Amino acid sequence: MVKQTFINLNSAKKQKIEQVMLDEFSNYALNQANVARIVKEAGIARGAFYTYFDDLEDAYLYVYNKAMLQIHDPIKMDKPEFDADLFYKMAYELVCNIEKSKYKKLLKKHMLVNESLLIHNFQLENQKAIHMDTKTWSAMVLTHETIKLALFDLEHKENYFRKLKQGLDCLRRV
Repeated sequence: MVKQTFINLNSAKKQKIEQVMLDEFSNYALNQANVARIVKEAGIARGAFYTYFDDLEDAYLYVYNKAMLQIHDPIKMDKPEFDADLFYKMAYELVCNIEKSKYKKLLKKHMLVNESLLIHNFQLENQKAIHMDTKTWSAMVLTHETIKLALFDLEHKENYFRKLKQGLDCLRRV
């Protein structure tokens, strides 16, 4: 977790470090990113980096979570009934927001590579999925795959979302 020393930095220094980390994690998979490049570009000592973050994964998760908070309103899974329209709306808005976001490259890298490298997060997501009802779980899987397909093949985005709508409508009828 990001440390208080980073949170307490002056705005300009914090923004510079955040931008350098965004560049690093947008251009390198988590297993190829390195602290040396970050500290060199940010103009900070290596030791300072570790007063801000536990490790490289911690820094990555800080940047990734910041990106997600800026472009995505999480779907509230505490609703008692399955809401196909909400899944569709949230997925479509997410793709549109990512397309115009400074985080686009980071999020595509996350989906392609980094998501599978973050085993701890994967295990946490699995715990949530285990407790979902079947319709919600199915909609989540279908929605996440549609988001990936649409982001990596924007030319066919509308086609993917038409299929998502049809799939969600099928789930609604079950």
